Amino acid sequence: MRFAGAKSRSCPVSRRALALACAAGFLAAVPASAHLVTTGLGPVYDGISHLLVSFDDLLPVVALALLAGLNGPAAGRRTLVALPGAWLAAGLAGHAAGHTLRLDPLPGLVGALTLLVAGTLVAADRRLPPAAVAALAAAIGGLHGFANGAALALDGREARSLLGIGAAVFVLAAIGAALVIAVVGRTQAPWTRIVVRVAGSWLTAIGLLMAGWELR
Repeated sequence: MRFAGAKSRSCPVSRRALALACAAGFLAAVPASAHLVTTGLGPVYDGISHLLVSFDDLLPVVALALLAGLNGPAAGRRTLVALPGAWLAAGLAGHAAGHTLRLDPLPGLVGALTLLVAGTLVAADRRLPPAAVAALAAAIGGLHGFANGAALALDGREARSLLGIGAAVFVLAAIGAALVIAVVGRTQAPWTRIVVRVAGSWLTAIGLLMAGWELR
């Protein structure tokens, strides 16, 4: 209802903020265990599908791939070993202990906080030594892997699904890091690093909104 003489005013909320809020609400609304899909092709393919539909796992991998690419080929190579390796090892440990654990709201918080850390480093264009990038990748992979393994155990799924998750993590990290290295490292154009940093800022914003949603 509009009163006579009232002037229409534009909404102060920008379209970008509204889009980020909607995206974060969509990504964080469902716990990670709900993404344990069944493809009918076996546990390995179930694991691959899990990563592709679980944005609280997928987006931190993307952020780490961007960070590794910004820090050069050596960081990229170490990340390809540390990230899926830690994910798989911690996943097996989580699967072994998962029957005695209560996860909620751990998966959502892990996804939000790891995305926030990795995205912030990308947006800030932090130059880190390869060992530091690999250590961060191992820590994030371990947290996500443990949560995945425990969720699989609670859902009565086979541990072989972790092989599919690890393979998908490796491929995604390899493609993302190689793309950034090829574009940023070889062209040496300043605008290429800016594009990657903008992507990192968007990931950081999504991580911040996801964390707020989980802690609401």
